[in-house]
Amino acid sequence: MKSLVYHGPGKRAWEERPRPKVTDASDAVVRITRTTICGTDLHILKGDVPTVADGRILGHEGVGVVEEVGPGVSNFKKGDRVFISCITSCGRCDGCRKGMYSHCANGGWVLGNTIDGTHAEYVRIPFADTSLYHAPAGTDESVLVMLSDILPTGFECGVLNGAVKPGDTIAVVGAGPVGLATLLTAQLYSPAEIIVIDLDDNRLEVAKLLGATRTINSGDGTAVQRVMALTDGKGVDVAIEAVGLPATFGVCQDIVAAGGHVANVGVHGKSVELKLDKLWAHNVTITTRLVDTVTTPMLLKSVVSGRLDPRKLITHEFKLDDMMKAYDTFGNAAREKALKVVIRDD
Repeated sequence: MKSLVYHGPGKRAWEERPRPKVTDASDAVVRITRTTICGTDLHILKGDVPTVADGRILGHEGVGVVEEVGPGVSNFKKGDRVFISCITSCGRCDGCRKGMYSHCANGGWVLGNTIDGTHAEYVRIPFADTSLYHAPAGTDESVLVMLSDILPTGFECGVLNGAVKPGDTIAVVGAGPVGLATLLTAQLYSPAEIIVIDLDDNRLEVAKLLGATRTINSGDGTAVQRVMALTDGKGVDVAIEAVGLPATFGVCQDIVAAGGHVANVGVHGKSVELKLDKLWAHNVTITTRLVDTVTTPMLLKSVVSGRLDPRKLITHEFKLDDMMKAYDTFGNAAREKALKVVIRDD
């Protein structure tokens, strides 16, 4: 089968790999019909995720059709249309019993990390009963793929960890796909103001369409001062970091109000400076999290009902054989005006 394979920092190839098979009783093999590229995949290509070995098939998001199941799988059968959780969970270990599926002793974020992922014609899904979801009939598969990762990531790591509540003033630092997913899902909690900060005017325009009440281009280095001016010098109740850079985490620390929350969503490949000399007396909560996908069933209902509509996040579609071009487009997002790129194999 054709697959997108990682060969070390900065190196990727579209090449033939053996089709996966059921190896454990809880496995399913899924034929991929939709997948997408995540900012985390780009972090891998930069060398920021050392657990990813040379030869790994990348990708942890997808929608498809079950081709084969192991004898221990009871919730799915051959022919079922499904979407794939970016987090694999056994459902039985201590981590899973705490609802921390990302820290599953037997899974967690393994797809496209420590086992082969979804940027291929087929993928093996361990613990299929607790790592797959049935795709509702009639729902656009390109929309469902957003439930694999970015919607639960933005919601759980940004909105829930940030304790967003009605009337809050919040800032989302980073208007990439996961930042915009955070913007979308934050509106479920009716904040009074949503400020979105980014370097890219195109992404800021999309943020306005998706519900941002104010946008700030941070290219001139005055984002902190402008946020403080907008909030009468108080800062924001919730500052959500959705990039994964020391500079953007620093902005969050500088704009959070006393008693506020800094919620980290971004994948960080370098250490950041903790400004404890400023924050130690400010009653500030700083949270980190890898998405657990515990909210996926609720978000699925919200998407099916139309309460959440992530379609505007999709800017490009490619055929599976154009995977390398899709990576080029997503990797040059500002130039290509790219948000989520959907790869189809119908």
